[in-house]
Amino acid sequence: MEDPRVPTDDDASDVEALARKVARLRARVEELEDTLATAAVHERAKGVLMGRDGLSARAAGAELARRAGERGRTVTDECWSVLGGGARRGSSPAPPLGTLPRGRGIAAGPADTAGPTDTARGRVTGSETGPAEATDAGATAPDAGVVQAVLDTLPMPAVLLTPLWSPDGDVADYRIDAAAPESVDSVGRRGRELLGRRVLETYPTVADTDLWHGYRDALLRGTPYESGSSGYEEVAAGLPGESSYTVRAVRLGGRLVVSWACHDPLVREARRLYQMEHLGDLGWAEWNLLTGAATWSEQAYRILGRDPADGPVAWEELALHVVPEDVPQVTEAARCLREEARPLDRTFRIATGSGVRHVRFVAEAVTDPAGTAIEVHALYQDLTAQRRAEQALLESERAFLVQQGLLQAERALAKSLQEALLPRQERTLTVAGLRTEVFYLPSEEGLSVGGDWYSAIGLPDGSGLFVVGDVAGHGIGAVATMAQLRFAAKGMIVTGSPLPDALVRLNALLMHAAEGRHTTATMILARYQPWDRTMTWVQAGHLPPLLVRDGTARFLEPPAGIILGATAECSYEEQRFTLRPGDHLLLYTDGLVERPAEDIVEGLARLAAVAAGAVNDEEGAEHLTLRLTADLSPTRRDDVCLLHLSPPGTG
Repeated sequence: MEDPRVPTDDDASDVEALARKVARLRARVEELEDTLATAAVHERAKGVLMGRDGLSARAAGAELARRAGERGRTVTDECWSVLGGGARRGSSPAPPLGTLPRGRGIAAGPADTAGPTDTARGRVTGSETGPAEATDAGATAPDAGVVQAVLDTLPMPAVLLTPLWSPDGDVADYRIDAAAPESVDSVGRRGRELLGRRVLETYPTVADTDLWHGYRDALLRGTPYESGSSGYEEVAAGLPGESSYTVRAVRLGGRLVVSWACHDPLVREARRLYQMEHLGDLGWAEWNLLTGAATWSEQAYRILGRDPADGPVAWEELALHVVPEDVPQVTEAARCLREEARPLDRTFRIATGSGVRHVRFVAEAVTDPAGTAIEVHALYQDLTAQRRAEQALLESERAFLVQQGLLQAERALAKSLQEALLPRQERTLTVAGLRTEVFYLPSEEGLSVGGDWYSAIGLPDGSGLFVVGDVAGHGIGAVATMAQLRFAAKGMIVTGSPLPDALVRLNALLMHAAEGRHTTATMILARYQPWDRTMTWVQAGHLPPLLVRDGTARFLEPPAGIILGATAECSYEEQRFTLRPGDHLLLYTDGLVERPAEDIVEGLARLAAVAAGAVNDEEGAEHLTLRLTADLSPTRRDDVCLLHLSPPGTG
């Protein structure tokens, strides 16, 4: 005989059948309640129209049906509109936004209904139409859809509350008409699942609390409300837990925008850990060496390029994911940690679907009383970006050193060529009877030498040729072009070419330079005849000579002439003047007068003033070139060439 106290299969079947029957009866009861509530709403709405518009019951019912048809809504929704509500019962589920403490309100949560409710069933009746002072002055109440679009962009919880007014003009309740995606309640309902809910019907203990009064003040006065940190006890998984919130409410039109922040220590710690992992490219991992169980953080999977669905890698298999060259060191380090409990700190490379990554692995063992490792706690850190930056820096440094060596070698070669072409003059020369003081000084800036040059030679007929020029650019190319022009000009004048013709041919020489080596240059050619003291000169885009006569400095009016190498079509004119005893003529390059961010006119004026002063002082024109360059070009930002010519009898 069976023990009646022991449940049998037949008993289980009876219980299941009874549960199904109860469920059907409960659904039927709820259906009847809904039917009765809907019928009550219809009758109340008809009664409003009968009393307000003087209609019969039949005419009121027909009027509700007509309005519903015109507005594309159900008759029940039209009834709620007549009664002052904006949505019909049951429009959405009724989640709370959190578990409220007894007698305290933390956040606004909606109820089962969104329209006027039957006070006989313990609900609050309310209308969206409220006093004028509840709206912003001069502002139009915002559309809930527009506010919802804004809230959808927020990374924080926030809701739009619409006040429902009682007949005596006070706030009867609030309804959620928009919600940010991060707005979540204690049972997991989030975002738009909260729409249509009421505060008091879900959280009756909110009534007459500081939060409720803060909402009302913010709505009526327009002053933003901010609560202090409000603590409450929440029960999750059967265990109580302390949490706290701060709430902020701001009026928007005739509604409230409410946001809140949770200050739960566990939530804060989890957020901090998550931020730390992301900021430091860190991930944590734990292995139980006794059971083989492993746990990885989300970041650990990302760093190692592993799908979380595949689960963590076992401790014994860790070396299998390392590139072959790093396997021995990882294997040895893992052995020392497990067998000797020695901490591990190694950087190794792993192969992932997106390429090789550099990962720092820091781990320590948890041991039992006998000193045997039973657990491993570890951190991964992705150093790939750092290693790539270091490698790029090393490659850049190598390239820089190579380039620097090439530039230094080029400078040394160019300098040697330049010194061979333009030897320093230690004493004053006499050329065609003119006292000639020459000066050349390379710049102190940069690694490349320039293309400035001068010439002062006697010609076979007893006249003298004086030249200054400046090739555009720096380096070997500029020095090579300078050498071509210097020797070609000498050859042309020695063989009897007129000065203008010589410039035309020098221009053609530059225009026919090899591809990639085309450049430009400026130049002055001057020929002095001692028998009649006549100076004939031409110029190609160069700065004009400076003549100091009778203590006054003036620049000579230049003859027509274009820069060399600019165009194949060119012509040049010459000018003549007579040098008198006591005159000082200066031919120079732009390095003497140019300064950064200064108009060349200022530099020329400074040269004229300094030259006139130097000639007129007690020392006269002795070593004029040295004195001028010391005063005018102390920083030597560019090459300087200077010729000082004075006829016999000049003091």
